[in-house]
Amino acid sequence: MAEIVNLSRARKARARAEAEAQAAANRARHGRSKGQKQSDRAEEDRRRRLLDGAKRADEPER
Repeated sequence: MAEIVNLSRARKARARAEAEAQAAANRARHGRSKGQKQSDRAEEDRRRRLLDGAKRADEPER
């Protein structure tokens, strides 16, 4: 026999789980120290410079 499920409760539980997942993502993205943010920015700049330095001269810019 199948279990009876209250659809309202199921919908609210799913919404709660999605909200918690979004909150966890926001904590990971915004919950970093100033030093960590600066370190990430410096790493991204270094990668961008490395990639730009590896471009061939005959490639047209986009």
